[in-house]
Amino acid sequence: WHVVHYGSRAHGGAGLVMLEATAVQPEGRITPWDLGLWSDDQMESYAQVVEAIHAAGSTSAVQLAHAGRKACHGKPWEGSNFLEPGQGGWDIVGPSPIKFEDAWGTPNELSIEDIDAVVADFASAARRSVEVGIKVIELHMAHGYLGCEFLSPLSNVRQDQYGGSPEKRARLTLQIVQAVRKAIPDSMPLIVRVSATEYMDGGWDIDECVQLCQWLKDEGVDMIDCSSGGNHSDQNLEPYPNYQVPFSSRIRKDVDMMTGAVGL
Repeated sequence: WHVVHYGSRAHGGAGLVMLEATAVQPEGRITPWDLGLWSDDQMESYAQVVEAIHAAGSTSAVQLAHAGRKACHGKPWEGSNFLEPGQGGWDIVGPSPIKFEDAWGTPNELSIEDIDAVVADFASAARRSVEVGIKVIELHMAHGYLGCEFLSPLSNVRQDQYGGSPEKRARLTLQIVQAVRKAIPDSMPLIVRVSATEYMDGGWDIDECVQLCQWLKDEGVDMIDCSSGGNHSDQNLEPYPNYQVPFSSRIRKDVDMMTGAVGL
C-alpha cells in the first residue's frame, strides 16, 4: 500500500516525498497501525518504498517521531479513541504524568534511563533510514508529541535536568538532534518540525521557539518546519489561510536559517 501511495506522489511530480510519522519505538506510535523503524526487520519494506520514490525521479524523506502521551489511539475514521491495554493499547509515556485530555490515558513519567533510550532509538532509526536510501530526515517535535511535550511548561513539570528553564525543557530535543546528526552523513539535510506556539497563557510561545531554533541551528539543523498548536486540548486556535507563515518568517529572520510553513 505504501509503495503505491508514495510512489504515486513521486510520479505526480513532487520533488520531495516524505514518509509519514515513523515511530522510533513501538510505544511511540499514534495508532497500532503506524509505520515504525525501530527494528532492522522493518528495513526491507522501507527500501521498497524508497526505491519506488527514486525510480520516479523524486527524492525520499522520512519523518521520525515519538507520540509520547498522544500515543495509543484507534483509527481516525473509527473515532480515534484512546486504546486501553485490553483493546490493543499499551502504557504511554511523557515528561510528566499529565493527561492531554480527560478521556485519554495518563502517561508514565520517563526516567533518565528511559530518556537515554529514546535518544538512542532516534539515532538508530536515523541510521536505518540512511541504510535504506532515504535522503532527508525530519524530526517531529511538534503537535503535542514527545519532544513538544518536553518543551512546554504546561506538560513538563519535571524538577530535574529536563524540566524548569527553557534550556532544560529543550534538552531532550537537542540531545536527539545531536545524536541524529552524528548518525547521518554531514551532507544529509536535517529538518525539525516545531509547534511555534501552543496558544495558551503561560505556555510555549514564539519567543521561546526562536531561541530553540537558534540552538537547533548551532547543532546542525538545516531547516525548521513551522507548525503550531496541538499540545493542549484547551488551545485557542482559529486557523486561517497562511496562519503559519508569520511564525516561519519570524524564525527565518531572527535565526537566519531556512524555514517552511504547513497547514493552510
